Amino acid sequence: MLKKSSAILLIAAFLEALPVNADGLYTKSSPVLQLDASNYDRLIAQSSYASIVEFYAPWCGHCQNLKPAYEKAAKNLEGLAKVAAINCDDDSNKQFCGQMGVQGFPTLKVITPSKQPGKPLVEDYQGARTAKAIVDYVVERIPNHIKRLTDKDFDGWLKEANDTAKAILFTEKGTTSALLRSLAIDYLGSISIAQIRNKETSAVKMFGIDKFPTLVLLPGGSKEAISYEGDMKKIPISKFLSQVAEPNAGPAPDQPKKSKKPEKSTTSTATSQAAESSESSSTAASSSTPKARSLPIISSNEKLREACLSPKTGTCVLALVTTPKKSSADSELPEKALKALGSLAEISQKHSARKGHLFPFYSVPTAVEDVGMLQTKLGLKQDVDVDVIALNAKRGWWRLYDAGEGADYSITRLEAWIDAIRLGEGSKKKLPEGAVPSEQEEVKESEKQPEAEPKKESEKEPEQKPVKEEPKQKPVKEEPAGHNEL
Repeated sequence: MLKKSSAILLIAAFLEALPVNADGLYTKSSPVLQLDASNYDRLIAQSSYASIVEFYAPWCGHCQNLKPAYEKAAKNLEGLAKVAAINCDDDSNKQFCGQMGVQGFPTLKVITPSKQPGKPLVEDYQGARTAKAIVDYVVERIPNHIKRLTDKDFDGWLKEANDTAKAILFTEKGTTSALLRSLAIDYLGSISIAQIRNKETSAVKMFGIDKFPTLVLLPGGSKEAISYEGDMKKIPISKFLSQVAEPNAGPAPDQPKKSKKPEKSTTSTATSQAAESSESSSTAASSSTPKARSLPIISSNEKLREACLSPKTGTCVLALVTTPKKSSADSELPEKALKALGSLAEISQKHSARKGHLFPFYSVPTAVEDVGMLQTKLGLKQDVDVDVIALNAKRGWWRLYDAGEGADYSITRLEAWIDAIRLGEGSKKKLPEGAVPSEQEEVKESEKQPEAEPKKESEKEPEQKPVKEEPKQKPVKEEPAGHNEL
């Protein structure tokens, strides 16, 4: 019987012998996160989120058949879990694919966090190759950090670490939704989130709850509770919670010890990853475990419109970053972009640490289709490394940050610009007509389905079980129910 090391060498040798095709199966605008051997540990193994990773080869016929369903699963799981893919046909990834035990294509592996950080549980996905089946399987494995409360333990939970921010979902449901579990991961270490049934009458009366579901935010200490009045969707709920703490980006911080104040725990884990990268990009590239926090990234038109480009959205600061030609790792971003992202992340954390209310900052790659449209409408050049803009779609204005001839993206200068916006100082430009998509355009965009790439004649390839289902399924049957609801 072969030893494990010998088996890995044989698999790696097998992969080396495969036809070489450096072009990946998924485009830059795909909702599927594209990995390589260098960023798997940082983006997946160190993550607090559940993930599914496809190991594929571009020439593989079954991989091409799976693509539409896999991209649809990625879209449905956006904000809930990570859906990623790695091209095992790329020379730089072949050894890693061998180490992961890949013997045929496509291989799907589900990765879930364990009690040991950086050592997740890895299992092969053997279910149906449909979007619904993949989504349902991954949703079941989203970690649950939600505290289930009753009238008996409700008071005790409120008194425990009273100066810590908390959120409570009052609901008629007995199960914990994927959306709520994902929010708990987003704010792990900064906001404790609990769920309580409508039948727990004492708790319901205490907060005067008369409709379900209702989300209540407790900022901590003597501050009054705040009821959420918006849509029960992730982005607006996250904006609501960000009044008291910024969401985690990447691996979530360790749970704070009871003997320490939660503010210290939050602050100690919030140094900006992008800021460290701007000082030394080589250091960021070599570090497998980020010790910092970066700006939230908007990676699709749908999320960009929901967050900042709809007629009812308020002020947003967007860093429009030119997408690197090779990898999407932060270490390969242009120096100016790294500096801008680092400064913005530092400013955001500064306000978060003192629990100040500030409009959200986002990093938006130029690969997102609407970015090109926005650049054209605003008269921005599309060949620059980064542009920082502020806009308010509801009030119809925008502003461009002027970095000057020296491309000054320092914290001091950027913060002065942001402070001027907060105080209503300085001139604002009117948003051109069409810069913010109308509601009709948003509906049309949401109806678009990702198109499958043309199938290629498959060569001799080591494939797993044939895909039984047709790749083109009716959207209604594929749509997983309830995962994006509280």
